[in-house]
Amino acid sequence: MKRILTGLQPSGELTLGSLIGGISGSIKYQNEYESFVFVPDMHAITVEQDPNLLKERIKKNVALYIACGLDPKKNTIYIQSENLYHANLSWILECTTYIGEASRMTQFKEKSQNKKNISVGLFTYPILMASDILLYDADIVPTGIDQKQHVELARNLAQRFNNKYGETFKLPEPMIPEIGAKIKDLQEPTKKMSKSSPNPKGIIYLLDSEEVIRKKIMSSVTDSEGKIYYDVENKPGISNLLTIYSSLKEVSIEETVKHFENSNYGNLKKEVSDIVVEKLMEIQKKYNEIINSSDLDKILDEGKNKVNEIARIKYEEVRKKVGLGR
Repeated sequence: MKRILTGLQPSGELTLGSLIGGISGSIKYQNEYESFVFVPDMHAITVEQDPNLLKERIKKNVALYIACGLDPKKNTIYIQSENLYHANLSWILECTTYIGEASRMTQFKEKSQNKKNISVGLFTYPILMASDILLYDADIVPTGIDQKQHVELARNLAQRFNNKYGETFKLPEPMIPEIGAKIKDLQEPTKKMSKSSPNPKGIIYLLDSEEVIRKKIMSSVTDSEGKIYYDVENKPGISNLLTIYSSLKEVSIEETVKHFENSNYGNLKKEVSDIVVEKLMEIQKKYNEIINSSDLDKILDEGKNKVNEIARIKYEEVRKKVGLGR
């Protein structure tokens, strides 16, 4: 069975858009591959973070993914910073990376624009990402279009090392995941629902209360036509509500439109509220069970112990080949 490696960002709160657009798709990999899932907390500090908030979100987001359906029995789940071999291998790979190829990373160019006091870590983090991947002989790395370049860098570094020191690293393949339905902001339905939106009324967070969820959906922006049909360009608000309903009900847009053909906007919003509340209350129940028990620490400890041994073997092989140590 091929091995897949997926990172769970610890920065920001998870939203309904995260669930429908990304999390649901990621969970299917656990049935198709040997799945390694990690929290890249070292990557998070390439930009300034509140230490207490970062620590809280690391465990919170893992617990939420598990509550959404990530099965600890089918995934090796671990935290990047709890394995020292990531940084050790990254240093060796940095010493085989050329300034020119590191400078071509588009993510660095975008994130460093109009900023002062840019950290070296922001410049070199694609090499740490290569270390994350190559330590575990990952066959496949799900990645967005904007991060595909980083997986290609990992392949180049692996090939270069193999050519110089002999067969050591597996060459990973990037995989652009099938993106789930794109959920839009409830107040600005032409924009995606983003955790970084300045208006929280347009975002449904996975841990919002039932009252807050209903209030946000019932006050969502629609239009004055009064007719329910799917037209993203001319009826973005209504189309967004239809998308949310069809995604959570797991029915087609066509079936959803037919279901609401004799309804008004108020009924549409109420039914969308009902299905969102039903789904998120189920997730929150599981989340509270996980976060308030010792299970999460057991899961992360098991993952840490497993990957530390795998990474140790790979790192020792690399260290000896480049001539480090006694």
